[in-house]
Amino acid sequence: MYLSVNKNYSKTDCKLAKAEKNDCVVRSIAAATGVSYRTAHAFCKEEMGREDKKGTSNLNIVTTMYNAEDKGMEIGGKKFKVEVLGKARTKNLYKVHGEEIYRKKTIASFMKDNPKGTYLVMVANHAFTIMDGEVFDWSGNAFKPNRKVQSAYLLEAQKTNIGKQLTLF
Repeated sequence: MYLSVNKNYSKTDCKLAKAEKNDCVVRSIAAATGVSYRTAHAFCKEEMGREDKKGTSNLNIVTTMYNAEDKGMEIGGKKFKVEVLGKARTKNLYKVHGEEIYRKKTIASFMKDNPKGTYLVMVANHAFTIMDGEVFDWSGNAFKPNRKVQSAYLLEAQKTNIGKQLTLF
């Protein structure tokens, strides 16, 4: 488990990114999908109703991800399968005084249980990407492995057959 921040996440020479604030969802989607900041920004604006410099509403994120789970997600010409992770993947089950209760996983326990894959992760008032056990977050944000995971989404790139020759035999 790599418990530090990938510095490339916050580096961009895009003027749009330098003028923005409250753009953690934009940066997280760019990191998770491998598209440019500008493409991710346009996606968040069009699909999630994000207003410039105002952040992205959690309700809009959840709605977009549930729709993407049914229909898939396309961004920058790339297609992704989206899985909304439920209680079993974002919470731990404990037995307290004979009663079973669920508690939100910490980032550290989420990473331990999900070492492979690309995840868009939401914590209180913030979003970041975890890709194969590495956190992609902006460098100004101190990594806090004990923060609680509010929701998480698994993104899997879909292979396209463009440019492949058809074989008959």
